[in-house]
Amino acid sequence: MTARPRTAPARPHRDDLRIAVCGLLGGLLVWALGLRNNEPMADLPDWLVLLALAAMSAAELLRRSAPRTALATATAALTLDVCTGGLIITIVMFTDVVYAAVLYGSPATARRLPVITVLLTVAATVVPVAVLRDPRALLLGIGVGVLTAAPAFTGVIIREHRDAARAARLEAEQTALLAEMDRTQAVVAERARMARELHDMVANHLSAIAIHSTAAQSIDDPAATREALGVIRENSVQGLAEMRRLIGLLRDAKDPGATAEAQATPTLDGLDALLGQARTNGASSGLTFTLQDDRQDTRADGGAARLPAPVELAAYRIVQESLTNALKHAAPGEVTVRIAHVPGGPLTVSVTSPFGDRPGPRAPGSGAGLVGMRERIALLGGAFEAGPENAGDRKTWRVRATLPVREEEEER
Repeated sequence: MTARPRTAPARPHRDDLRIAVCGLLGGLLVWALGLRNNEPMADLPDWLVLLALAAMSAAELLRRSAPRTALATATAALTLDVCTGGLIITIVMFTDVVYAAVLYGSPATARRLPVITVLLTVAATVVPVAVLRDPRALLLGIGVGVLTAAPAFTGVIIREHRDAARAARLEAEQTALLAEMDRTQAVVAERARMARELHDMVANHLSAIAIHSTAAQSIDDPAATREALGVIRENSVQGLAEMRRLIGLLRDAKDPGATAEAQATPTLDGLDALLGQARTNGASSGLTFTLQDDRQDTRADGGAARLPAPVELAAYRIVQESLTNALKHAAPGEVTVRIAHVPGGPLTVSVTSPFGDRPGPRAPGSGAGLVGMRERIALLGGAFEAGPENAGDRKTWRVRATLPVREEEEER
């Protein structure tokens, strides 16, 4: 059977050591000067008062590491000191031990000791007065209260302040930790948002550049090459414009004009231009593009009513990314974009393209398009689905997003 390892006793705190040494030296000085509190109660040896002083000094060494043991030792030492005439230094050290027992002791000790000292004070007041029938006996109760209750309640006050300070410090640390976690999550969310914006804004133009540059290299036709180079230049210029807008979002723009430009976000009114660009980019791939705007809510001038900005931006990016994927993957045919919304209902976006069963895309991609679209829809609490479908004798690829409209619509 393995014996349990013994724990080494805690070493006295350096402040407790200083208190014990100073108390012992002070008591020896008072004893040498013959300054006693009263006469001994019996014919006891003089050295017993020094034994009480030494025991009280030993109790001071344990006031922080073992407060209950220190209090028991100090009580015995005080009793011996009173019987042998007493030294004022021994009494002062006793009050410090009582104070330390409340301050450094267990919560149970801190609760019970003040109650015990009050009971002792009451008993030391009532009993002598009842027995001696002399009002001067009240002084005994006052003395007991000064020696026991006063330091005990002082320890209670200091302990409460210390616990309150510790609780406030822990709360501050927890608040700082939560703030750091919030900051980290905000940085991660912002990086993900900017990654989506960068992918959605630039991928379309870069895909068109890659497709037409490949066509320019493979077709030995000056007219087709010039047309491809024109498309490449147009997409390069538009891609640079989008990059400038993204940079304006990332930096602190002090120029009011730059701020206004950076804050301009795409809306559903820009779908016609987006599909016009897709028609230009997909002309060499045999793709045609059609827009069906079935929104029933209209403005006074006949146009579609304005939806909340996050909804319109998400819908625009869904269409943009779907068109980019169609340019890279779809087989020759018609790509249909349908937008539908009724007042009080969700906005639905549907993009259908011919399914392209090819070994690889016309242009390389990062594979983050569908992930980004799902993230956009999830942030708005909508539904998203994408995958192949059978439409009669044809197989199509369909992207469908449902965006809830929770805010009131604003008419332009």
